[in-house]
Amino acid sequence: MQRLYDFIRRHPTGVDTFWAVILFGFSGLQITAAAHDPKQASWGIQVLVALGMATAVALRRRVPEKMLLLVIAMGLAQLALNVQPQIQDFAMLVIVYTVASAGERWASRVALVGGLCAAPLAHFRWMDTGGINTATEKVFFVIIMTVPFVLAWVLGDSMRTRKAYFAQLEERASRLEREREAQAKVAVAAERARIARELHDVVAHNVSVMVVQADGAAYVMDTSPDQAKTALETISMTGRQALAEMRRLLGVLRTGEHQEAGEYVPQPDVQQIEDLVETVRGAGLTVDFKIEGTPRPLPSGVELTAYRIVQEALTNTRKHGGPDAGASVRLVYFDDGLGLLVEDDGRGAAHEMYEDGGADGQGHGLIGMRERIGMVGGTLDAGPRPGGGFRISALLPLKPAH
Repeated sequence: MQRLYDFIRRHPTGVDTFWAVILFGFSGLQITAAAHDPKQASWGIQVLVALGMATAVALRRRVPEKMLLLVIAMGLAQLALNVQPQIQDFAMLVIVYTVASAGERWASRVALVGGLCAAPLAHFRWMDTGGINTATEKVFFVIIMTVPFVLAWVLGDSMRTRKAYFAQLEERASRLEREREAQAKVAVAAERARIARELHDVVAHNVSVMVVQADGAAYVMDTSPDQAKTALETISMTGRQALAEMRRLLGVLRTGEHQEAGEYVPQPDVQQIEDLVETVRGAGLTVDFKIEGTPRPLPSGVELTAYRIVQEALTNTRKHGGPDAGASVRLVYFDDGLGLLVEDDGRGAAHEMYEDGGADGQGHGLIGMRERIGMVGGTLDAGPRPGGGFRISALLPLKPAH
């Protein structure tokens, strides 16, 4: 049955042609049976009318509007040439239904009007052939003969509405699918941006420390072995810290990583800023660190953002501040947020490196800061400070902005 149904759906014109042949065959039998009826038109005219009606049925789905006009022409020919209603007139019902369900709106209205007029016109044209005498019988007969046309039109119009409804559902489902794909792409892009920021913070900071220490160790290797040893120890500790953070970051990208290799390394928080400052001091940068207000637990996103901002700011000081630069870090606990102030007295980066949101040549420095702060609903002010150096001021609210 499914194969038959699929075949019918794939060959609608072929199916309609089959029924048109059946209709023409029965019409031919009826014409032959009434060939000697003096009240009927000639045999040839009846055959032409039957052929026109059958053609309309065969092509009804390909050109419904044209077939409607053909059926109207055949109906008018019946009235004019005295071809009394016969079985081929069933094509009128088929065309009314077809045009109402799939034709143009104007054609649907014309089909409805034609269906309402067909029965009255036929009755008044051949009123003496039905054996109906009283006015009540005539009105009742016209109504009864009009009902099939109305029902055919109503059924076709209902099918039109149903098709439009399903088309709307399909379009909506397709739109939702496109929106879902777009949201997935946005989520992937956001995740890539987040990973890029994490990689920049981890690599830029730790590698910068390692490069500075390696340069210092090479410089004092012969004259001060103890200082070289200390520098190498700092390089080793910084490298391990970088590897730990890289494992945490890469572990997020692997399904089941925490089940195979243990729990992830915790993300940095505000309490680790002091350890970060000590590491930077060990790398040779003078840093003044103070905490104002009463320390208290903060949302994890705020703590990670605060740590990364301080890390990025101190890394930029080492990269751009010069050999004698010093820095200060202030953490201020407010009732509704956390304030950060990182300043240095170095020569600072070129102005072009923090224009347009922080395009610092590598593309992730201050841009990453602004994106991180934006995700927690905070504000950032970064730029040269009066008297030289660079200043980064941030305010991180405890509740995300609406």
